[in-house]
Amino acid sequence: MSAVAVLDVGKTNVKLSAVDPEGRVLETLVTPNPVRPPPPWRHHDLAAVEDWALDALASLGRRHATGAIVACGHGSGGVLVDAHGPVAPMIDYEDTPPAAVTARYRALAGDFRARGSPVMMGASHLARQMLWVEMALPEAFARAQHVLGLPQYWAWRFCGVAASEATILGAQSHLWSARDDRAGPIVGARGWQRLIPPRRPAWATLGPLREDLVRRTGLSPATRVLCGAHDSSANFYRYQAAGLSGFTVISTGTWIVALSDAADLDALDEARGMTCNADPSGHPLAGVLTMGGREFAIIAGAQPPGARTDAALVAALVRRGTLAVPFFAGDDGLLPGRAGRGAIEGPPPADAAERRALATLTVALLTDLLLEALGRTGTVVLDGSFVADPLYPALVAALRPGTPCLFNLHAYGVAAGAALLAAHEARRGPAPLSLDAPAALDFPGLADYRALWRRHTGAPPPLEHA
Repeated sequence: MSAVAVLDVGKTNVKLSAVDPEGRVLETLVTPNPVRPPPPWRHHDLAAVEDWALDALASLGRRHATGAIVACGHGSGGVLVDAHGPVAPMIDYEDTPPAAVTARYRALAGDFRARGSPVMMGASHLARQMLWVEMALPEAFARAQHVLGLPQYWAWRFCGVAASEATILGAQSHLWSARDDRAGPIVGARGWQRLIPPRRPAWATLGPLREDLVRRTGLSPATRVLCGAHDSSANFYRYQAAGLSGFTVISTGTWIVALSDAADLDALDEARGMTCNADPSGHPLAGVLTMGGREFAIIAGAQPPGARTDAALVAALVRRGTLAVPFFAGDDGLLPGRAGRGAIEGPPPADAAERRALATLTVALLTDLLLEALGRTGTVVLDGSFVADPLYPALVAALRPGTPCLFNLHAYGVAAGAALLAAHEARRGPAPLSLDAPAALDFPGLADYRALWRRHTGAPPPLEHA
């Protein structure tokens, strides 16, 4: 069977992967996702990304027969378009809207159940971005025909068909309530119904690749363009396709994102940064997230290529009581009021190796806090960039001795899950999946260290059974 080309649009980088029908990544090309300064706001250079993506499709297509293209992306990005292209630059979600936009937004966005997430930092919500454009550039907003989440924007650019999709709408867009399967209150209040295209499944084929792009890339005119999905939801789908249920996935990267079909939706707590997302079938998932990758980078600082965390250094930090108290970055949903208040408490790390050890220990503690917020988790599966360092899954398992933990060393889970969507309707058995158990750790004092860290962060005390 032909390979699937997966365009994965992250906040920092854009990847294009050729993936075989069973989810094995054959080759990946990567480029930075450029952000340009105002006016009118910090924005992503969509034209530059498109030029790169088309060249990359042509390059991969010469080495891998490509039968389908599917895009995935983070849940805080979207584009307003008319028949010709974007009507306004795509907002960088870490930019800060004017105070007037923020004040009006809070009055329009509805309650937690309707939003599906707290009101997060900057311009994290697609609905908030839309209001910003509407208030700042009313003429451009009036020209818009569709609002498209990132995956659907790229699907539209590739095949010309506009669609919306459950996992993106459910990923803190504030345009749709996954629990109630209806539009958020801001949609009706602002008359935005006209902008939301018909909803299609993530695995749906929207159309063939545009003729001009066939000529540009050299791909077959029969190349299918799929609707696409939210990146973490695509990753979750990889495990669903393998037959798992009643489980929680921790995806690690710029964000640590927990999604669970085992947790109680009625226990979602806005004050702890929790969310209600959706899987590709539209079923609601409990979620909680924090910007752990950003915290890791700030705490660890510059690291040599291929660095790994030394368990002996982690044990030494635990004995000394050296803490990295979040958050050094601007997101604080998990620990309200902590944004920008990050600090090192106790004897500071002496060198790069100790900084890395402290960063790894801190993101493991943040992961533990995410899982505790969910309550019921079932089996926990850890994946993404952090698990390349074997001490991260080992620390998470040590912090939660009563929780079954596994990890997946496959480095491109989002690409694998998105590619598996292409065979969703034809699949007759579970997709292959390989999971490993973390190594056992015995760090005397870890439980006390965990409690000390919780006290410094203002987090709830650890549950006895966790």
